[in-house]
Amino acid sequence: MDADFSHPMKGISLKVLSVLVFVCMSTLIKASGTGIATGQITFYRSAFAMVPILGYLAFKGHLRTAFYTRDIFGHLARGFIGILSMGCGFYGLVHLPLPEAIAIGYAMPLLAVVFAAVFLKETVRVYRWSAVLIGLVGVVIITWPRLTLLRDGDIGAGEALGAISVLLSATLGAVAMVLVRKLVAKERTHTIVLYFSLSASCFSLLTLPFGWEPLPWNSFLLLMAAGFCGGVAQILLTQSYRYADMSTIAPFEYTSIILGLIIGYFLFDDVPTGVMLIGTAIVVGAGIFIIFREHQLGLERRGVRKHVTPQG
Repeated sequence: MDADFSHPMKGISLKVLSVLVFVCMSTLIKASGTGIATGQITFYRSAFAMVPILGYLAFKGHLRTAFYTRDIFGHLARGFIGILSMGCGFYGLVHLPLPEAIAIGYAMPLLAVVFAAVFLKETVRVYRWSAVLIGLVGVVIITWPRLTLLRDGDIGAGEALGAISVLLSATLGAVAMVLVRKLVAKERTHTIVLYFSLSASCFSLLTLPFGWEPLPWNSFLLLMAAGFCGGVAQILLTQSYRYADMSTIAPFEYTSIILGLIIGYFLFDDVPTGVMLIGTAIVVGAGIFIIFREHQLGLERRGVRKHVTPQG
């Protein structure tokens, strides 16, 4: 199916719905408990995501072609980095209030700008560099109260390590975004989605000797539902990019913080601090500016191409 950008509201609706389902996934993981090995969580998240993904590909008639790839090592690299990012993120999710884990994760698109400039040689000018630096200041504001807990020894050390884990997750996630940008130049979208879940499931099985234990039924069902939600959200996200360009729908990613604040307050008694809200506002503002700047540059590039293309 080709992209059709004439239905932006449909794209926005699918994006918001994907954000909602991703937040539901995070909520289910957080509700599953704190004693579960991180590798075990990542396995359930990846393996059960395969169920809706395979079903969707079969329904669309893409199942056979989805397994064909020209770059299996690229998929494996993306899967390995992605599963490390996912594991760090889930550790932080379990040990931090839900809104904070979401807000710190917003560092990923900021760092992706840096890595795209370094590794892909993309041109990043002063406006976006400034926005990245301001956004990272916001991340420091959010995490600093947690990081200072390391000085207290065991008291609060879990939350401090959780904050560090989410930061590490964002860094690895930004590296994974660079790898995906390389893959999209030669691979189909459904192939990238399928191989990520497949490789992530296999890599997470390597952690089997490290703390895996039989799960109580409630935790098993919660993690199974989380994995299913992850697969559904990925499908919705992929579909959203078919109906609107990225600069149109990307800002709606930040609706996740609103959902996180509501769910965290009512389900986990997470009350946001003033420092957390200030830092989040800075990060979100920087992220939206980068998206706006990308949109402007995209319009300029299309204008140049139109100007230099011979007419008639």
